[in-house]
Parts: sequence; structure tokens; C-alpha cells
Amino acid sequence: MVTADQPVLDPALVGRAHRAVEPLHNHVYFVPETDQHLTAIGLRPGRMVYFAGRAAPMGAVGPGVVTATFSNFSPKLVARHVPRAWTLASPAQVVEARSASARASLTRLLGGEEAAAAPEVTELGDLLADACSVLPAEGRPLYAGHADLPWPEDPVTRLWHAATLLREWRGDGHVAVLVHHGLSGLEALVTHTATGRGFLPASAKATRGWSDEDWAAAAARLADRGLLDGDRLTEAGQRLRADLEAETDALGTTPWAHLGPERTARVVELGKRMSATLVANGAYPSGVFAGR
Repeated sequence: MVTADQPVLDPALVGRAHRAVEPLHNHVYFVPETDQHLTAIGLRPGRMVYFAGRAAPMGAVGPGVVTATFSNFSPKLVARHVPRAWTLASPAQVVEARSASARASLTRLLGGEEAAAAPEVTELGDLLADACSVLPAEGRPLYAGHADLPWPEDPVTRLWHAATLLREWRGDGHVAVLVHHGLSGLEALVTHTATGRGFLPASAKATRGWSDEDWAAAAARLADRGLLDGDRLTEAGQRLRADLEAETDALGTTPWAHLGPERTARVVELGKRMSATLVANGAYPSGVFAGR
């Protein structure tokens, strides 16, 4: 997607842009507004809200589709909530409720209605919407479902929707990279926690539905491949994790190459500032993430 007349984009800028923007989307998985809005339409709190909320743009899909596209969840956990969720609320109702919950949570975490009405919110939303305008849907099923939704007019909801599209588009690419390297979703989760970033092992098991036995079996398979030694990555494991991130960034270059270096740098500046505000205002619980 990079043409000869576009400036060369620093590969490291792709990852920085993703990390700067992702909290604008993924805070919804940890805030009370999500459960409040989605249980109000009939869903059960917790994992059902998560699975149905994220999957609803794809329609009333079954547990196999959710497991495949979400990648690192136990199939047994998914099957407890899908397709039952669709008997309690339709995908259209879930999409509407989730959008309302995202607007409410993002507004609160940015500092209230006045802060959410700041020109920077509209500016970042416009930049991200432009970045989304060039995203191809081929091979990106979770992104494609979200991309079929209409664009919100409200600036805060529009910002969240754009951040969501970018996040799911990159995520679909990341799953493809994991498959290419022969890692199951659980094995990818084990290696990621071993980097000391992301989820702590206990919270990864609890939220993703894996037992201690499941985790140990995956760790043993990774050890057999020379990627894990106890709870630490070997040198080969560290190289693999670095390759996974580099290849995910390479597959995720399209939107940022379209914006170019200067506008992408502006995304990083605005995104980091807003994401820091979200964190400072309690977007994420303690004891879930390493270093949080």
C-alpha cells in the first residue's frame, strides 16, 4: 500500500502508533460502564458481555468463530456464553449498547464532557478515520465485521470506533502471524506473559479460561521447542517474540503509511496524552497487568 511518492515510514513508528491508540479502545474491557449497558439489554455480566460485545458486529456467530477470531480463549469458556448470548439480546442491540458504553466510559476517563469536547478529540478522531480509510478487509474477519458498522457522528464515539477498527485490523494480522509460526492462542499467551509485559499469568488464566493443567501443558510444548525454560523465554523464545512483533508491525503498516510520518507522529502525541489520562483516571484495575 506504500507508493513511490510517500515518505519512508520508520518501522518503529508503526508499533508506537498502535500502543498510543490501543487504550482508547481496550479500556472498555475493564470499565463498569460496559457491564452496565450490556446487562441492561439482557446479557449476563463478565465474560458473556465481553464475548458478545466484541463478536456482535460479525452477527450471531457460533463459538467456533469467536474462538478462532479471538484466538487465545479456551473454547470451553467461549461455549459457555456463545451462542446463549444471542438468545438474550440480538447482535444489533449489543452493538448499540456497546457503543453507548464506550462513549460513556471514554468521556468519564478523559475528564468529563468538557474534556471530551476538546478540539484534540476531534482532531485525533479525524486522523484515525483517515487511517482507516485505506484498510483492506481481506483475511481480517473481526475487523471486517466492525468495518461494516456505520461511522458514528459523535466525536467521542467516532474516536472509539476508529481506534477499534485499527485495533481489530492489527489483531487479525497478529493472529495470522501466530498461525504462520505454529503457535496456538494459548502458547502465544504463555510466551507473551513470559516477556514480563501484558497480563500476569494468574489473570491471563482467569480471564482466558485456561486451567493450570492447560497452561503447564502449553509450557511443556514450548519447552520442547526450545522456546521456554521454566517461566522464562530462552534466547530462541525471545527472538521469536521479537519476530512476532516485527512481522505484526510489518502487516500493520498500511494505515500509518497512508498518514505519513508527520501525521502518524501527531497520532502518537495525541494518543499517548489521552491514553495517559485514561490510565491516571483508573481505566485499568491493579493486579491484572505486569508493571501496571
